[in-house]
Amino acid sequence: MTGPIGTVEDFRRRLVGLYALTLMEREGRVYGYRLSERIAQRTEGSWRPGPGAVYPALGQLVRSGFARARVQGRRKEYSITPAGRKLLLKIRRGPDQVQRARVDLAPLWAEVLGSPDVGELHLLNVRRALTRLEVFLSRPGEDPRRRARLLDAAHTELSAALRRMPVAPTLRVPSRPRRALD
Repeated sequence: MTGPIGTVEDFRRRLVGLYALTLMEREGRVYGYRLSERIAQRTEGSWRPGPGAVYPALGQLVRSGFARARVQGRRKEYSITPAGRKLLLKIRRGPDQVQRARVDLAPLWAEVLGSPDVGELHLLNVRRALTRLEVFLSRPGEDPRRRARLLDAAHTELSAALRRMPVAPTLRVPSRPRRALD
């Protein structure tokens, strides 16, 4: 499927590459099959990228200077470079840092999704994120202490966000004069 931002495969390849850098940073060298297995574990088996997604992503990391490859026995192993660490740091600094460097495309996405109101788009994104968190927390076998910590953190974050927002004026509905009972 091709769209205005490339193919779904392009997006997945970029995501595989970023996840590969994350694994390299945390665990050291990785190789293609191991990367595919780790992604399958993290997605609970719902996605296991094949060689057509994994190896082009790893190759692009090497060509971009974010990783280096070396042959170790029968497999090629990849490790992160200082440039790869710098890229991850930039991504992790948060959306504010990334947003300042980019053009805000939210108005265009709002229209693509059927509404010219950017505020509605942001509210939709909040609803989707909360739904994903709710689904995540309702998974069977989720540690109750971890669930409680995440719920507490979500409440804290939402409360802080609401305190930062301007208070909407209270709408007053004019009351109708009461009629005396006969």
